[in-house]
Amino acid sequence: MTSSGSSGRGPAHGFPWLVLIVGTAALAALLALGTWQMHRLAWKEALIATIDQRIVSAPRPLADIERLYATSGDVDYWPVSLRGTFLHGQENHFLATWRGASGYFVYTPLELADGRLVFVNRGFVPFDRKDSSTRPEGQVEGEVEIVGLARNPLAAKPSWIVPDNDLVKNVFYWKDIAAMASRSGIERARLIPFFVDAGPGDHPGTLPEGGVTIIDLPNNHLQYAITWYGLAAALLVVLVVFIRGRLRPRP
Repeated sequence: MTSSGSSGRGPAHGFPWLVLIVGTAALAALLALGTWQMHRLAWKEALIATIDQRIVSAPRPLADIERLYATSGDVDYWPVSLRGTFLHGQENHFLATWRGASGYFVYTPLELADGRLVFVNRGFVPFDRKDSSTRPEGQVEGEVEIVGLARNPLAAKPSWIVPDNDLVKNVFYWKDIAAMASRSGIERARLIPFFVDAGPGDHPGTLPEGGVTIIDLPNNHLQYAITWYGLAAALLVVLVVFIRGRLRPRP
């Protein structure tokens, strides 16, 4: 028999320590991801501001850009002007997409008056125009003037997901300036240590199609941060409701 003074309610479940530990760890991870995206947001905004400031400046002589690179190691997006002669027989092909089409960016060494060379990204060609013999109208002879943007080289392969460059087939998956020099038979002592992306050029409609530098960088870090923080808030609500339900006495 039940005494008349009994409440009729049993004891609550035990405290869900495992749920609390796992939930706290997940919450900390979500908050860390959100904070990391906020740091990335600040970095990307500073980068975009730097690019916007640089690309509107007047083109500098190559010697000025060289001094800047020797001092800071950063010449990305600085406008530059230079003169030289293309060595078309030593061009390298970087796998790329441009305006929805797949193909290659053509990196051709430009020989300067002093005998040194700089790799110039002349622009885009489709897959079926990889062979330079299929686009003779674009293989300009003699001295040319290039106005474009300086670009930093990569110190290492961006990710293990990126394939290794295929020097035999002349297909580059990442811009390894040392490998390009090796394949083209260029001594590193003669090579300018950064790239130049050529502008649109004076001959529209010919290949390679110049002016392929990507200026408008995507910046979705704020949306990503909001997503991670939103998931963290939702998880916190779920944890509180669940734990309160477990601690409530059972009927």
